[in-house]
Amino acid sequence: MNPILNTAFKAARKAGDMMIRASSNLDAIKIDSKAFNDFVSDVDRTSEALILDTLFYSYPDHLIRSEEGGYFRASKTREGLQIEQIAAADVPATPEYEWVIDPLDGTTNYLHGHPQYAVSMALLHKGKLQEALVFAPERNDCYMASRGQGALLNDRRIRVSNRIEMNRCLMGTGFPVVDQSIMDTYLAILKDFLAKTAGARREGSAALDLCAVASGRLDGFFEFNLKPWDIAAGALLVQEAGGIVTDMHGNEGWLESGDIVAANPKVLAQMLQTIAPHL
Repeated sequence: MNPILNTAFKAARKAGDMMIRASSNLDAIKIDSKAFNDFVSDVDRTSEALILDTLFYSYPDHLIRSEEGGYFRASKTREGLQIEQIAAADVPATPEYEWVIDPLDGTTNYLHGHPQYAVSMALLHKGKLQEALVFAPERNDCYMASRGQGALLNDRRIRVSNRIEMNRCLMGTGFPVVDQSIMDTYLAILKDFLAKTAGARREGSAALDLCAVASGRLDGFFEFNLKPWDIAAGALLVQEAGGIVTDMHGNEGWLESGDIVAANPKVLAQMLQTIAPHL
């Protein structure tokens, strides 16, 4: 484990241990609604704070972008490390080092006691994904990847599946529950996938869905309107495990648009052919 991923793991472990402790009394957790079907809890915020403290302690010059609090930077003072929230307008167009984190991916799952949630962390260098870590506390599973170095699950190398026939493939997806304006398009695509594959699963954590593609547990994944913190780490894991990540048209730009398709090369081509008539 390189020093950057070692630090990321320490942060994720602290956050994950807190989540496990808090899950013993879910009724006591304060929950707010950011938008329709989009929730944030005290656990999300506490996880974010633990991660910020750990990352900035080792890398005070890095920028951090988090789902809950937006952009953060740190500065050294006589009293110690000072962490401050900054406006997006004050962020450089291409920061040298930028973390993109989701302190709790799968908040709705967590709040219902469904053990499909994770901490997701990715580091970009000059706009390019370099490091990724996804930690699932309930399973004690840690997925890690460094650009050009492959992908690991609990220190064991992982690869995307080698299936090439769609009718044997198990797909992962996510419902567009926050922005339902594309629901009809999504359901038409899903209907075609259900007719052409061995089935589809919706688990409620895009980060873990992408990890499942990277480890061959799912053969492909697609979803609309995700955020960078949902997919940055998982996407690098897929790429380093031998897969391909594109938008719905087979192009780059998926990190910005949030529309993502991931699979091994042959399956991805078939997925894009299935999606294309509906766009």
